[in-house]
Amino acid sequence: MKLWDRLARLLWHSVVGKLWATIMLLVAVVLLILGVFLLQYIDIWFDQKDSHDIKVLFVITAIIGFLLSTFFAFFLSAKIQQPLLQLKNAADSVSQGDYGTRVNIRSSDEIGQLANTFNHMTEQLDKLIHDLNDGRNHLASILRSMGDSVITFDAEGQVTLTNPSGHLLLNQWSGLESAWDDPKVGASLTTSVPVPLREIFCSVKEQGRDLTEKIHVHSGVWSVVMAPLQSGGVVRGAVAVIRDVTEEHKLDKLRRDFVANISHEIRTPLSMLQGYSEALLDDIVASPEDRKELVQVIHDESLRMGRLVNDFLDIARMEAGHVDMHFQEIDLRNVLRRVHRKFGVYAKEREVELQVQMPQEPLVMRQADEDRLEQVLTNLMDNALRHTPAGNSITITGEHLQVNGTPYIQLQVKDEGQGIPQEDVPYIFERFYKADKARKRGTSGGTGLGLAIVKNLIDLHYGRIVVDSVAGAGTTFTLLLPVEAHE
Repeated sequence: MKLWDRLARLLWHSVVGKLWATIMLLVAVVLLILGVFLLQYIDIWFDQKDSHDIKVLFVITAIIGFLLSTFFAFFLSAKIQQPLLQLKNAADSVSQGDYGTRVNIRSSDEIGQLANTFNHMTEQLDKLIHDLNDGRNHLASILRSMGDSVITFDAEGQVTLTNPSGHLLLNQWSGLESAWDDPKVGASLTTSVPVPLREIFCSVKEQGRDLTEKIHVHSGVWSVVMAPLQSGGVVRGAVAVIRDVTEEHKLDKLRRDFVANISHEIRTPLSMLQGYSEALLDDIVASPEDRKELVQVIHDESLRMGRLVNDFLDIARMEAGHVDMHFQEIDLRNVLRRVHRKFGVYAKEREVELQVQMPQEPLVMRQADEDRLEQVLTNLMDNALRHTPAGNSITITGEHLQVNGTPYIQLQVKDEGQGIPQEDVPYIFERFYKADKARKRGTSGGTGLGLAIVKNLIDLHYGRIVVDSVAGAGTTFTLLLPVEAHE
């Protein structure tokens, strides 16, 4: 039997019960009035003695009958109203959020059936609310754990829901200001939509479909996917999923630069090898001196391509973690001396003063690869000499240093060359990145891999490298290497 049918029957029983109670009260009143009326004629119908006894008996009987009728009337009314009051109180509790409320009615009539149906309804409702709360908590946990920013807007552009990442993003973008020149955007609209998202938000509201855009905010790049929230064919808001793709954008730019640089680096020596070898094959050059010069150029360009391939293989192995390292206890003063001797003659030819400064006590590292650290200093010195004009100096220093109670060895390569522009400093350790883009790529030109190799080798020694450079005033590379072996 449906709940509505039971409610209707319960209402009918309630009306009938109240009707019976009213009838019984009316009967009691009628009998009382009739008794009062009959009392006036008892004296006429009976003698005085019998009349008095009959009056007393009649009054007592009338009072008892009236009390009994009244009692049964109120009893019947209360008996019917009590379960209704219980159901009413239970319904009030449910409406206030107490979904565990149950009605304790054990009768087998329609009221009992209605109570059982009500208890079953509240049990299902409690289970449904519990499942909804679990689903909401699960969704909230997913939103909190998402690295992407999720922001939900209503039709007026007010924020209705966001995760922690989205909240931080809203705070970052809240201070941005922009004028809406397009009148269809609605400049007078009171909205909480951040300025970078307003155009996308208005387009989603107008078109009613998903939109994917990339926006640039300050120095960051953000991917925005915004979808409309529709109800009955009407857009009632939008939800935006925002991801920081600055690193991906940077890597894509580096990939394009990598392709361009490696193509240029290989094309130039290949062109020279092809041209000069064809000249030799066609006997264009007759004199032995010219032939020897062409052979020397071919040899130099082949060496340059070999260096390029070797550097590329080295950095590929380092980034893959396959480089062989021979760690042992070393004295860095020996490395500094060898590097100084290696570049001493070359520096004198270029009229560059080369100095080395180191303490009398050993610069001991408990666990280091001496050849790899010499390669680091060699790459740094090669860069310094190629960018330091004649008449200036390059200084190599080594010293002990304490950082937060931990012993380190600090190495510095300081030149007085042309320096590095500030906009290029964050990228100089990337593969094939060259700050001096206008530099001629001859035999003295670099491959663009030297500093990337340096960074990877320092990381393998659990050290740090920083650069301090001012355009036109020189560059200083500072290496911080731990003395003790890394666990």
